[in-house]
Amino acid sequence: MDQTTRHALKEDRLHGDNMFPLAAYWIEHEEAGVPVLDCHWHAEAEFFYVLEGEVLFQVDTDYFIVKAGEAVFIDGGDIHAGHAQGDTACSFCAIVFDTHLLASASYDAVQERFISPLQDKKKTFPRHIQPKTEWEITLLQHLQCIMNVCQSQKPGHETAVKGHFYLMLHEIAAQSKFCNRSETSNADSTKIDRLKTAIVYMQNHFQRPIRIAEIADQIPMSEGQFCRFFKTMTRQTPIEYLNAYRIRQATELLLKPELKIAAVALDVGFDHISYFVKVFRKMMKCTPSQFRKKQLESSDRRP
Repeated sequence: MDQTTRHALKEDRLHGDNMFPLAAYWIEHEEAGVPVLDCHWHAEAEFFYVLEGEVLFQVDTDYFIVKAGEAVFIDGGDIHAGHAQGDTACSFCAIVFDTHLLASASYDAVQERFISPLQDKKKTFPRHIQPKTEWEITLLQHLQCIMNVCQSQKPGHETAVKGHFYLMLHEIAAQSKFCNRSETSNADSTKIDRLKTAIVYMQNHFQRPIRIAEIADQIPMSEGQFCRFFKTMTRQTPIEYLNAYRIRQATELLLKPELKIAAVALDVGFDHISYFVKVFRKMMKCTPSQFRKKQLESSDRRP
């Protein structure tokens, strides 16, 4: 497993570039029952395609199993996460893109009838796409083509990607399979907003020690109530999530050879280097020094 892929989908990353705001990420995970995607969200939309194994996927307050050969569509702003299931290895491809990629230069019929409603979540893709019907199989085939052209990076691949997206919109329009997710229940909206508040607070303050009661006060809830709420929503305790986020930040800092490992530990909020090493080893299956050595050696071998 390429350990650097664990932080490839963090919220503040620019996916692709301003000229072509789309990126595809291939991720492998060998352990069952652990997060393959930590709970997060981003402004961009995303297709999540399982290549191997099974994933228990979360979108906002919904959980469902996604098997190899199936896909999930995540609207921009939706909280989502995934946990590997079963005993086999799990691998997937995440295609993250700004829906403005599909926008027309002028306000034409495509923009009015398809792109604007997609951006407003009034006419969006089905959430869970399975190879059960001809139209779903067609959507999955288009996703496979998008993955292939993204991987090949041949000249003109951008035109192929946009073409396949437009054909996918045509397919669900022809079958009247658009979904309206512009509104959620008040109860679900409250839960999602509370979870986002807690996550944003942890991400903004991860570099210093944070007490659970301090995070709970932001919602506000009692400490015990907050811990139960967070575990129900993410299948992780607040400490597990916070430590995982800190380790993802540490993997980036470790790529800077001038930084001492003790300094990296302090920079990401660990007071004791021994605890930092213990948490890092549990999550990354190697020590911080081993991770640094492996990544720097891989960098040196690249042409």
